[in-house]
Amino acid sequence: MIEVAEGVLVATSRVMSTTSTVLCRNGEALLIDPAWLPDELDTLADELERRSLRVVGGFATHAHHDHLLWHPRFGAAPRWASAATAAFARDERAVLLASLGDGFPADLADLMGRVQATDAAIPRASVPPGFAPELIVHDGHAPGHTAVWLPAERVLIAGDMLSDLELPLPFDPDDLPAYLAALEVLEPYAARAEVEVVIPGHGTPGAGAIARLEADRRYLAEVMAGTTPSDPRLANPGMHEEYEHLRRLVADAS
Repeated sequence: MIEVAEGVLVATSRVMSTTSTVLCRNGEALLIDPAWLPDELDTLADELERRSLRVVGGFATHAHHDHLLWHPRFGAAPRWASAATAAFARDERAVLLASLGDGFPADLADLMGRVQATDAAIPRASVPPGFAPELIVHDGHAPGHTAVWLPAERVLIAGDMLSDLELPLPFDPDDLPAYLAALEVLEPYAARAEVEVVIPGHGTPGAGAIARLEADRRYLAEVMAGTTPSDPRLANPGMHEEYEHLRRLVADAS
C-alpha cells in the first residue's frame, strides 16, 4: 500500500488497476472498496494485521461485484453504501455472484455485497478518529454511485469515475444524461484548489482531478458529436470496445 495523504492508504490490484482505499488512524481502519482477487484480499488482511489496524467499517462506492467484496479477517464491522447501491446489491445478488466467476472462494462470495444503506453519512462508529468523510451520491457510473470527499486530507475518492486509465463508462443502465449530470455534481469538488489527490476506482491516484473531469467531458462531447475521440485512454485494454458500445448508444438515441 502507498500513503497518498496522512492516514490514507491505497493498494492497487493486478486486475484492471482496481484500487482499495484504507482510512486509518489510532489503530482503526475504514475500508473503501477492498478488492479484488482472493489472494489480494488475503494480503490486505495481512497488511492490516501487520499495522495493528482494527477494521471498524467498510464502504462500497457502487454495486459492481469488484467493489462489494470483503474478507472474514476484516471482521464483522458494519459495511455501508448508498441506498440505491444497497438495494441493487440485494436485488441483483445472483447476477453479482455470477460475475465473480467459477471457483471464487465460497466464504468470500458469501460476504460479497452485504452492505447497509446510508445516504447522509457514514456513521461515526465506522470512521477512524479525525476523519470526516462526505458522501457525494449520484447516478453516474451506476445507480447510487458515490464519491467520498475527505476535506482535511484534501482527497477525493472518486469511485469508478475520473480515471486516468479508463474512459467514462455510463453503466447500469446505459444512461449518458445521468453520467453528464454526475460530472456536474463532482465538478465543485474536483475544482477545489485544495484537492491534492484523486483516487479512482480503477487507475492511478494522483493530482489533477479537474483535468481528469475535463478530459471525460471532452471525450463524451466528441462521441456525442459523432467525431472520433482523440483520448489516449482509447489505447488501453478494453477501452476501444467500451467506446464502440457508447458510440452505438448515442447513435440509437439520436
